[in-house]
Amino acid sequence: MAWDEGCLVSAGRLGAPVLRFYRWSEPSATFGRFQKWSDVAGMTAVRPLIRRPTGGGIVLHKDEWTYSLLFPRDSEWFGLRATDSYRRLHRWLQETFDRLGLATRLARRSEPGEAGRCFAGAEVHDLVYRDEKLAGAAQRRTREGLLIQGSTRIPGGITRARWEAAMLAAAAQSWKIRWSRFDPADAALRRRVESLAAKYASREYNRRR
Repeated sequence: MAWDEGCLVSAGRLGAPVLRFYRWSEPSATFGRFQKWSDVAGMTAVRPLIRRPTGGGIVLHKDEWTYSLLFPRDSEWFGLRATDSYRRLHRWLQETFDRLGLATRLARRSEPGEAGRCFAGAEVHDLVYRDEKLAGAAQRRTREGLLIQGSTRIPGGITRARWEAAMLAAAAQSWKIRWSRFDPADAALRRRVESLAAKYASREYNRRR
């Protein structure tokens, strides 16, 4: 979470959009920045329970894979409406899963679920596989840029390496992107991330609502 927010704050200096794949070192749960701690704490016994810098509902980080996208304000994505960037993201994921042999669809309307839980039901433009939500995301737009945090459940038989490679290939084909490795060597960014890590680990921040 600290790296995602740190990159958002530093979006203007990064100079290009960033796609970041990341893992969780232990079972965890995150929840949207506008949710109430008292509401989400009773939804799961999983701890740590961490407030994200984006919105959305509670997500259990155990059997799904997570990633984030950061776009500086001069990027085309920054100028899109939230619904349009959300749809574009999940069409990208749909093309990714096509490459992996999975036929998915984008939800055309909200499908029933439990309020406050990200994967309990599908919202418009969520990615659906066999009538179950496969992927969801949350966004935050500031003066510096646009941050999208996404997670996806992966059906059996697909490795993480194949999924990541397919996601890169789908973007390269659709938007003629030439990928390069992100090297966050900027000292100011690292200091900011260290400061933000302390915030996300604090009881005061996570329980502030």
